[in-house]
This record gives sequence, C-alpha cells and structure tokens, in this order.
Amino acid sequence: MERIVIEGGHPLKGTITIGGAKNSAVALIPAALLADGISTIKNVPNITDRDALFDIVKLLNCDIEQNGSTIKIDTTNLKNVLISQELSVKLRASYYFMGVLLGKYKHVEIYFPGGCNIGSRPIDLHLKGFKALGAKVTKRGHKYILNADKLKGAEIDLDFASVGATINIMYAAVLAEGKTVIKNAAKEVEIINIMDFLNKMGAKISGAGTDTIVIEGVEKLKGTEIDVIPDRIEAGTYILMGALLGDNLCVEGIIPEHNKALLDKLKEMGVSYEIKDHSIVVNKCSNLKPVDVTTLVYPGFPTDLGQPMSVLLTQADGISHMEETIWENRIGHYPYLQKMGANIELDGLKATIKGKSVLKGTDINATDLRGGAALILAGLIASGTTTIYDIDYILRGYENIIHKLSNVGAKIDIEKI
Repeated sequence: MERIVIEGGHPLKGTITIGGAKNSAVALIPAALLADGISTIKNVPNITDRDALFDIVKLLNCDIEQNGSTIKIDTTNLKNVLISQELSVKLRASYYFMGVLLGKYKHVEIYFPGGCNIGSRPIDLHLKGFKALGAKVTKRGHKYILNADKLKGAEIDLDFASVGATINIMYAAVLAEGKTVIKNAAKEVEIINIMDFLNKMGAKISGAGTDTIVIEGVEKLKGTEIDVIPDRIEAGTYILMGALLGDNLCVEGIIPEHNKALLDKLKEMGVSYEIKDHSIVVNKCSNLKPVDVTTLVYPGFPTDLGQPMSVLLTQADGISHMEETIWENRIGHYPYLQKMGANIELDGLKATIKGKSVLKGTDINATDLRGGAALILAGLIASGTTTIYDIDYILRGYENIIHKLSNVGAKIDIEKI
C-alpha cells in the first residue's frame, strides 16, 4: 500500500504539461479491436486504467506494443472470450468491450464493470441501445451475455445524455446493417475523438459533438492511427491549483475552449489567467469572490471538476453553493474537507460553502478519483502535513501527478506503508 504526503503552503511556479485525456484513451483502446490489423494510438496517458485495459486486450489475444505514450494494438489473432469479473471490475471503461465485441462478433460475455463508487451507475441505457439494434441481453448474476443473429440500424433516443452509452452504441452500430441515429447523444469532446478514430478506420459517422449522431453501417474496419486529445479534466485540476497557489503557473498542451465552463467561473471569481495558444498561465487570487456552481452535461460545468472546484470555493470570501446533478455519490470528499477545517453544510447533493476557511493538514482518505484530486488541492493549501490514503483512486486517472507537482514546487511524495 501507498500514501501521499503533502507539506502545504508552497507556491506553484513553472510548467505542467497535460497528457492525453483519460476519458478518451479508455474508450479508444477498446475501439481498436473493431478494426482488422494494427491500430496506433498516440498520447496515451500513463495511468492505471490504461494498464487494466491492456490486461483485457491481452486476454482477448491481441498483441500490444508500447513505446512511451504510443501504443500499437494488433487484432490479427483476436479471440472473443469471456471477460472475467476479476478484470472487468478494475475499471468502469471495461463496458466498452460490450459494444465492440457485440458489433464485431454479435456475441459478448462480460461481468458488470467496476470503477469509482460515485453513484449507482447503471448500464441500462447501454443495454437499451443494444436491444434496439437487435441484441438479446441475458443477465446471470453479475454476468451479461449479449447475442444477436444480426444487428440492424435503429433510432435510439437516450433518456439521459450518457457519455458511456453514446460511445458504446456507436461501437455496436458501426458494423450493423443500415443507419443508426442516436438522439439526445452526449456532446463531450472526447466523443469527437472517438468518431474521428472510427471514421479513419472506415466507419461513416457524423454529428459527434451535437445531440444527434448518425451512423451508416459498414462491412468492416481497418487499422489506423489517432492522437488522444489533451485531458481537459487534468488541465482543469491544475488550473484550479494555479488559482490557489500559482506564481505564473503555466499549464501547457491544452485546448482552452474545452475548459470554457471552468474558465468562465474563474473569471467570475476574480482569478487572473492568460491564455496563450495551447497553454494558460494562472496566478493565485487572494480575494476570491463566492459563486454558485452546478455540474451539468457538456458543455456545462463538468462533474469531474466539481469536487476540485469545491476546494477553491472554501477560499472565497463569502458564501458559495455547489450542486452535483450527475452522480449521487460525488460528495465523499466533503467530510474530509470539514475535518481539515472547511465550513461546509450539506443538503443532499447541495453544499453551502462558507469561506474563507483556514485548512489544516491531517490524515484523510480518497474516496474516488476526482474526490482524491480535491483532497490533493486541499493538502497543497493546508498548513502542516496532509496524508492521503487509498491513493489508487487518484493514480487511476492522473498521469505522473506527484512528479508534475514536485517539478513546480509542491512538497508532495508517495510513501509505501
């Protein structure tokens, strides 16, 4: 086991380079199995979710070649076998193999996916889409068996603009007969990255980034290459750190418009930042104004930045409100912020945050990926030493976070226990 130890109060100065988007990479790796031959994915982040996906790809008898952040996946010897519970529960993105293998083989067997405990996270919308395309779904305990004589295009209206369901239905539909239309599709920029990859393989998809995606089925797909887009959530997390401790902190390798909702809120709070092409320079703001934040589907304020944002709100001069509308368990970090001295009142998924709070270092536990990132923010600004346990959650989605922060002046380290 390991823990993160932080000595708070040190300014952050220098440059942090953003890696590839976790939420794109974990979908692009399964997508490579739709193609015949070799696909190359560049700018893949060094995170444990990547390694968990590699284990599944290898189980399915594909070869993986890795050279730094570039991976090549060869599907020549791909075998469609049961994906065990041991592998599927390691991460939420294991469910993408449902759409991929159903689309390619019309049959898949997999156990219920894992991931952070941030809510009930049902996959009913995924299954609804698969059924509309002609699949029969059988559930035996925690195992799903999906079968179809053939898959045929359909019009699918999602009850909620789910990113996972949108992508998974795309995977099942690219090799189906005829046209599939996904209505109320998620609009996240990562879905555009997925569409570009599939279209380079030979798929015929349009509309990613809007609420209607149209897929014309094709007979087969060929290997190709794609670059993972920059991680807007990683970028947002470091930008928030800059608002708290930045001394001309530069966050580079980003697409600024992907973080527009966050930057708009920071401007409202009085944070000083300067955008330069694919980088942003952020400085600490000593007199932050309180604001109200509600997490929404893209292009609204991202749920993945709600927890880190709540730490910034503890340092505002006045009363702010934070409401989570996507995941019902994205509140696990609040008791630890309260333990550190934050003045927070919870009412379900709504938090009233009274600032400015003086935070003090203590022992705390990461409860999920983004909540863990929030606790790192808290530790960086707290007096004394903060020790964070259960850090596997954090390492799932933040590439080389200890190294990146140490390089800009943070006193942070990982210790074995």
